[in-house]
Amino acid sequence: MRIAFAGSPAPAAVILRELAAANLEIALVVTQPDRPRGRSRTPSPTPVAMQAAELGIACIRPVTINAPEVLARLRAADIGVLCVVAFGQLLKEPLLSEWPCINVHFSVLPAYRGAAPVERALMDGVTATGVSIMRMDAGLDTGPVARVVRIAVDEADDAGSVMDRLCVAAAPALAATVGDLEHGRAQFVAQSEQGVSFAPKLTDDDRRLDPAGPARALVDRVRALSPHIGARLVVDAQSFKIWRARVVPGTFARGLQAVDGRLVLGCGDAAVEILELQPPSRGRIGAGDFLRGYRGALELG
Repeated sequence: MRIAFAGSPAPAAVILRELAAANLEIALVVTQPDRPRGRSRTPSPTPVAMQAAELGIACIRPVTINAPEVLARLRAADIGVLCVVAFGQLLKEPLLSEWPCINVHFSVLPAYRGAAPVERALMDGVTATGVSIMRMDAGLDTGPVARVVRIAVDEADDAGSVMDRLCVAAAPALAATVGDLEHGRAQFVAQSEQGVSFAPKLTDDDRRLDPAGPARALVDRVRALSPHIGARLVVDAQSFKIWRARVVPGTFARGLQAVDGRLVLGCGDAAVEILELQPPSRGRIGAGDFLRGYRGALELG
């Protein structure tokens, strides 16, 4: 069965590479257009586009995958299935009906439907999550599911480590589902109406750490936004990114303070030790090195 693959960010590129390594016939890759990135704002291809080039697979970058010329290109490629991984565009009719569109969703559906399932799950402090292989329909991650693979989540995990393991789990599950479609044995089961939850796109408000909140919730938010987004804490009227933190027992005064060479944030019920942070216009730094060089008052904004 000839495959078209639609995806954009780094996790999708990992799964594309694994499908190619499994000798699936990937006839065409579809990804988002090149976008300005970095300080120079130079247009750059998506990770999926770069992976397709490395694999020697034809790649198109449409403004919308639903355009008639894209559908014509898919027909010309004689594909039998469209595999979708974090593509970043909404698929519409007639695309959804002309081919089976198989999506990799990074949660155990129907939980965490939406754009940020891994981050939202970690913010909620989950101890397990997974990946669902589903057939897309017109709803928001509402289609029937062929496979679910579950993984445990440890307190030391962040969004990066969880996503890495989910990609490892997703690739063979997606390949097996494509194989089932090819041989006419695929089975898709409707999602339960119980346990539905949503994972909307992250906003700037989601990045803000509220020192008045519970320590565990603050640390879970840091984990959810690491290693690529960064939670934010306002210190001395400046916005710092917080990359690693942990809950520490004991009684501490409210606010941010240096305690025996550690950077500790006293919260409502416990305290958070900040392990790695990033001052404005600087790189990431360990808390100990930060305290040795910082001359501010550590006042929370």
